[in-house]
Amino acid sequence: MSMSLLAILAIVTFISAFIQGSLGIGFALIVAPVVGMLKPDLLPVTLLLLMLPLNLHVAVRERDHVDWSGAKWITVGRFAGTFAGLWLLAALSVDQLDLAVGIFTVVAAGAALVAPPFSPNKPSALGVGLFTGVTETATGIGGPPLALLYQHAKAPVLRATVALCFFVGEIMSLVVLAFSGRIGSEQLLAALYLTPPVLLGSAASRLAHHRIGGRGLRLGVLAFAIVSGLFLILR
Repeated sequence: MSMSLLAILAIVTFISAFIQGSLGIGFALIVAPVVGMLKPDLLPVTLLLLMLPLNLHVAVRERDHVDWSGAKWITVGRFAGTFAGLWLLAALSVDQLDLAVGIFTVVAAGAALVAPPFSPNKPSALGVGLFTGVTETATGIGGPPLALLYQHAKAPVLRATVALCFFVGEIMSLVVLAFSGRIGSEQLLAALYLTPPVLLGSAASRLAHHRIGGRGLRLGVLAFAIVSGLFLILR
């Protein structure tokens, strides 16, 4: 991987980690389309590895606000969805996976923009967990369904619960991907190089997460995600 590409990805991951740490959503929505354009073979493994320290930090920071009941049922659904996501990853070529990243990004971000208010319950948590397991294992994108589930909860509840569910789910996905032989040295090295920007962005979010209401920045993140996803689809 060239130094210029590494520099671009480092900047993108730093900004995305700051946004995710502040809002509870945004990292994969921004990073996945950019990686899909520039280095698609890094998906989804590098993205999943980078999100581990980010989500662990947020979950520990705001552990007092976790919705444990919702997180339990999301994780149950996520476990089943992980294997369906692995099948999808095996069935798609690199170009098809690139297209899938674009489609999932646009659909998920669009749904996050227009969904009506609703309260999390057992069936919705199971459904969101299942869908997230499929899309995140296959493409690295899983945030919008979880954010949709908690979009009307208090910001600390959204950030803490989504981060915890992400962390547990990403471990599931990576274990399944490792046993299926889909984790390579280039993906591991890329994750190693890009971890410092992720940690810095996550640390910087501590200065802003309690002051950001989220609406304007959330809309900006989702709009960027839709544009990026459309670019992947149309190209």
